[in-house]
Amino acid sequence: MTPEVPHRPGSPRTAEGRSAPVQAVRGGGVLRPPLADRANALHAGAWWLWALGLATAASRTTNPLLLALLVAVAGYVVAARRTDAPWARSYALFLKLGLLVIAVRLLFATFLGSPIPGTHTLFTLPEVPLPEWAQGVRLGGRVTAEQLTFAFYDGMKLATLLICVGAANALANPARLLKSLPAALYELGVAVVVAMTFAPHFVADVARLRRARRLRGRDDRGPRALVQVGLPVLEGALERSVALAAAMDARGYGRTARLPRAVRITTAALTLGGLLGICAGTYGLLAASGAGYGLPVLALGAAAAACGLWLGGRRAVRSRYRPDRFGPRAWLVAASGAAVGGLMIYANSYGPDALHPTAVPLTAPELPLWPAASCLLGLLPALVAPVPPRPREPRAPRTTEETAQ
Repeated sequence: MTPEVPHRPGSPRTAEGRSAPVQAVRGGGVLRPPLADRANALHAGAWWLWALGLATAASRTTNPLLLALLVAVAGYVVAARRTDAPWARSYALFLKLGLLVIAVRLLFATFLGSPIPGTHTLFTLPEVPLPEWAQGVRLGGRVTAEQLTFAFYDGMKLATLLICVGAANALANPARLLKSLPAALYELGVAVVVAMTFAPHFVADVARLRRARRLRGRDDRGPRALVQVGLPVLEGALERSVALAAAMDARGYGRTARLPRAVRITTAALTLGGLLGICAGTYGLLAASGAGYGLPVLALGAAAAACGLWLGGRRAVRSRYRPDRFGPRAWLVAASGAAVGGLMIYANSYGPDALHPTAVPLTAPELPLWPAASCLLGLLPALVAPVPPRPREPRAPRTTEETAQ
């Protein structure tokens, strides 16, 4: 006989009245992703690769329908897989920043003009005469619908790029991402972690000192108050820095292995050349006509940088406790973003007219079928990434009648 499993409050019952297995309830089978925990948490780098793929796709088009679809894909994945951590709340800030970028771009096109001619005049502003050396720039004048449409397309493209970066910030754990840095960048990761740790103390010190000044009847605003508040804050930061340095020195931080001079020079050359190649390749991918050389240069730069970081990691004598693994789910998430970016680059090569609607003549943009379907591949993380645990709602206290039953 199978022993009866005692029923726990809140767990569903089977047909025989027994509690269902917890694994089946949480969806840890083959069809549904499991709950995220320390063992199966998705690698933070996978989220960044996925977001960079979406950003690459956004950089290849000015079609507002495709850009809105990319924003919807990123927003759905964030809503489905973000946690309750403080960094997960930054996505709303990036959405507001994107709207601000669009508004600023429209204001610039309204007051500073646009190189796009137009025939549909909306209104006319008073034009400010400028000297001869400022030819090509105007202040005010005629504002057309074509100019504002072109500015809206351009601003929405930049806003989508920011929103994709915001999705990576909301989904990737920054501490785990820094822990996954190569050994050659260990010192840089520690410096960033220390800065992130001390930043809340800095803000708390400023608020505490300003509150103390208000309680004493002193002004907490103005240059004089800034100087009187800033000095104690800097003093406290210096004391914490000295204490941290002493603690790190006592634990042997900074011990490195000795490497030959030729290895150090080769490491520096490979790392610097690889980073320059990554920058040039990324610029080629984001540029309008640089996809032909952008991908090979990016691949060569990434390979050179990886070799340089591997050689540089030989001087770091340290062990890593419980490193994050780039498992199959992380590969699927990263591959979905790469597929979206690659398919959009390919679509831009054979059908650029659908990805770049014209503002002159003024026509309504159309949604191309295959590029839109490739954007939907970015929804794969919402299906394969581990489900973050949700906070349990507090249960109401039991009444006397329920206790008696």
